Amino acid sequence: MTLIRVDGAQGRLSFGAIDIPCVIGRSGSCPANAKREGDGCTPLGRWPVRGALLRPGRLILDQRLSIPWRWTRSEDGWSDGAGDPAYNRPVRLPRNWSAEHLQRDDAAYDVIIVLGHNDNPPIPGAGSAIFFHIWVDARPTEGCVAIAPQEMRRILPLLGPKTVMEIVG
Repeated sequence: MTLIRVDGAQGRLSFGAIDIPCVIGRSGSCPANAKREGDGCTPLGRWPVRGALLRPGRLILDQRLSIPWRWTRSEDGWSDGAGDPAYNRPVRLPRNWSAEHLQRDDAAYDVIIVLGHNDNPPIPGAGSAIFFHIWVDARPTEGCVAIAPQEMRRILPLLGPKTVMEIVG
Protein backbone atom coordinates (compact mmCIF):
# COMPACT_ATOMS: atom_id res chain seq x y z
CA MET A 1 0.00 0.00 0.00
CA THR A 2 1.17 3.50 -0.85
CA LEU A 3 -0.17 6.20 1.47
CA ILE A 4 -1.12 9.81 0.75
CA ARG A 5 -1.57 11.51 4.11
CA VAL A 6 -3.79 14.57 4.43
CA ASP A 7 -3.63 16.57 7.64
CA GLY A 8 -6.74 18.69 7.31
CA ALA A 9 -6.04 20.72 10.45
CA GLN A 10 -2.60 21.74 9.15
CA GLY A 11 -3.63 22.00 5.48
CA ARG A 12 -0.82 19.66 4.40
CA LEU A 13 -0.63 16.66 2.10
CA SER A 14 2.34 14.31 2.18
CA PHE A 15 3.12 11.57 -0.30
CA GLY A 16 6.57 10.02 -0.04
CA ALA A 17 9.06 12.91 -0.11
CA ILE A 18 6.37 15.35 -1.31
CA ASP A 19 4.94 17.68 1.35
CA ILE A 20 2.63 20.37 -0.02
CA PRO A 21 -0.30 22.61 0.95
CA CYS A 22 -3.83 21.29 0.43
CA VAL A 23 -7.38 22.34 1.20
CA ILE A 24 -10.30 20.32 2.51
CA GLY A 25 -14.01 20.96 2.99
CA ARG A 26 -15.36 24.35 4.02
CA SER A 27 -16.66 22.78 7.26
CA GLY A 28 -13.36 21.07 8.08
CA SER A 29 -13.19 17.34 8.72
CA CYS A 30 -15.60 14.98 10.46
CA PRO A 31 -15.80 11.29 11.37
CA ALA A 32 -16.84 9.29 8.30
CA ASN A 33 -19.98 7.99 10.05
CA ALA A 34 -21.09 11.60 10.67
CA LYS A 35 -20.64 12.69 7.03
CA ARG A 36 -23.87 13.92 5.39
CA GLU A 37 -24.62 15.08 1.88
CA GLY A 38 -24.00 18.81 1.45
CA ASP A 39 -22.42 19.40 4.88
CA GLY A 40 -19.09 20.62 3.42
CA CYS A 41 -17.19 18.23 5.66
CA THR A 42 -14.25 16.05 4.56
CA PRO A 43 -14.58 12.52 5.98
CA LEU A 44 -11.75 11.23 8.17
CA GLY A 45 -10.41 7.78 7.35
CA ARG A 46 -8.55 5.77 4.74
CA TRP A 47 -9.98 5.89 1.23
CA PRO A 48 -8.57 3.84 -1.66
CA VAL A 49 -7.82 5.54 -4.95
CA ARG A 50 -10.34 4.03 -7.40
CA GLY A 51 -9.20 5.78 -10.58
CA ALA A 52 -8.98 9.08 -12.43
CA LEU A 53 -11.30 11.14 -14.60
CA LEU A 54 -9.42 13.60 -16.80
CA ARG A 55 -10.73 16.49 -18.86
CA PRO A 56 -9.61 16.38 -22.49
CA GLY A 57 -8.01 19.54 -23.82
CA ARG A 58 -7.01 20.75 -20.36
CA LEU A 59 -4.39 18.14 -19.49
CA ILE A 60 -1.57 16.62 -21.48
CA LEU A 61 -0.65 13.11 -20.42
CA ASP A 62 3.08 12.80 -20.99
CA GLN A 63 3.46 9.76 -18.71
CA ARG A 64 1.57 6.50 -18.50
CA LEU A 65 -0.80 6.23 -15.53
CA SER A 66 -0.84 3.16 -13.28
CA ILE A 67 -4.44 3.66 -12.13
CA PRO A 68 -7.58 3.15 -14.21
CA TRP A 69 -8.57 6.37 -15.97
CA ARG A 70 -10.67 7.82 -18.75
CA TRP A 71 -11.41 11.16 -20.39
CA THR A 72 -14.57 12.92 -19.25
CA ARG A 73 -17.34 13.79 -21.69
CA SER A 74 -19.66 16.80 -21.69
CA GLU A 75 -22.59 14.67 -20.44
CA ASP A 76 -20.66 13.16 -17.50
CA GLY A 77 -21.98 13.75 -14.00
CA TRP A 78 -21.75 12.26 -10.51
CA SER A 79 -24.98 11.61 -8.62
CA ASP A 80 -25.38 13.47 -5.33
CA GLY A 81 -29.16 13.04 -5.10
CA ALA A 82 -29.91 10.84 -2.07
CA GLY A 83 -33.05 9.45 -3.75
CA ASP A 84 -31.20 8.48 -6.92
CA PRO A 85 -30.67 4.70 -7.38
CA ALA A 86 -27.24 5.68 -8.80
CA TYR A 87 -26.29 7.75 -5.71
CA ASN A 88 -22.53 8.35 -5.45
CA ARG A 89 -21.92 6.88 -8.88
CA PRO A 90 -21.01 8.32 -12.28
CA VAL A 91 -24.10 9.20 -14.32
CA ARG A 92 -25.05 10.66 -17.67
CA LEU A 93 -26.58 14.16 -17.72
CA PRO A 94 -29.24 15.47 -17.87
CA ARG A 95 -30.78 13.48 -15.05
CA ASN A 96 -33.96 13.64 -12.96
CA TRP A 97 -31.93 13.67 -9.74
CA SER A 98 -29.27 16.05 -8.51
CA ALA A 99 -25.80 15.45 -9.93
CA GLU A 100 -22.50 17.29 -10.19
CA HIS A 101 -21.34 18.16 -13.69
CA LEU A 102 -17.83 16.76 -14.20
CA GLN A 103 -16.81 19.31 -16.83
CA ARG A 104 -16.87 22.56 -14.88
CA ASP A 105 -16.07 26.07 -16.09
CA ASP A 106 -13.21 26.31 -13.60
CA ALA A 107 -10.23 23.91 -13.49
CA ALA A 108 -11.24 22.03 -10.32
CA TYR A 109 -12.33 18.88 -12.15
CA ASP A 110 -9.70 18.91 -14.90
CA VAL A 111 -8.22 16.03 -12.85
CA ILE A 112 -10.51 14.03 -10.57
CA ILE A 113 -9.08 11.22 -8.47
CA VAL A 114 -12.05 9.16 -7.32
CA LEU A 115 -11.74 8.07 -3.69
CA GLY A 116 -13.49 5.01 -2.28
CA HIS A 117 -15.62 6.85 0.26
CA ASN A 118 -19.21 5.56 0.74
CA ASP A 119 -19.08 3.40 -2.35
CA ASN A 120 -19.27 -0.24 -1.28
CA PRO A 121 -22.25 -0.03 -1.23
CA PRO A 122 -23.19 3.66 -1.18
CA ILE A 123 -25.50 4.71 1.64
CA PRO A 124 -27.86 7.41 0.34
CA GLY A 125 -27.21 10.77 2.02
CA ALA A 126 -23.91 9.68 3.65
CA GLY A 127 -21.75 11.74 1.29
CA SER A 128 -20.98 11.55 -2.40
CA ALA A 129 -18.33 12.72 -4.84
CA ILE A 130 -15.49 12.78 -2.33
CA PHE A 131 -12.67 13.44 -4.77
CA PHE A 132 -9.02 14.45 -4.78
CA HIS A 133 -8.85 17.28 -7.33
CA ILE A 134 -7.33 20.63 -8.30
CA TRP A 135 -8.00 23.60 -6.08
CA VAL A 136 -9.51 26.86 -7.29
CA ASP A 137 -7.64 29.80 -5.75
CA ALA A 138 -6.78 27.60 -2.71
CA ARG A 139 -10.39 27.90 -1.50
CA PRO A 140 -11.97 25.18 0.67
CA THR A 141 -13.97 22.50 -1.14
CA GLU A 142 -17.42 21.01 -0.60
CA GLY A 143 -15.81 18.02 1.17
CA CYS A 144 -13.02 16.96 -1.16
CA VAL A 145 -9.23 17.27 -0.88
CA ALA A 146 -7.64 19.65 -3.39
CA ILE A 147 -4.14 20.78 -4.32
CA ALA A 148 -2.49 23.21 -6.75
CA PRO A 149 -2.62 22.21 -10.44
CA GLN A 150 1.16 21.89 -10.82
CA GLU A 151 1.28 19.60 -7.78
CA MET A 152 -1.52 17.42 -9.18
CA ARG A 153 0.44 17.05 -12.44
CA ARG A 154 3.44 15.93 -10.37
CA ILE A 155 1.49 13.45 -8.20
CA LEU A 156 -0.87 11.95 -10.83
CA PRO A 157 1.72 9.64 -12.49
CA LEU A 158 2.90 8.43 -9.06
CA LEU A 159 -0.50 7.01 -8.07
CA GLY A 160 -0.80 3.24 -8.19
CA PRO A 161 -3.53 0.61 -7.82
CA LYS A 162 -2.77 0.23 -4.10
CA THR A 163 -2.65 3.95 -3.28
CA VAL A 164 -4.76 4.99 -0.29
CA MET A 165 -5.54 8.50 0.96
CA GLU A 166 -5.59 8.83 4.73
CA ILE A 167 -7.39 11.92 5.99
CA VAL A 168 -6.61 12.93 9.57
CA GLY A 169 -7.21 15.97 11.75
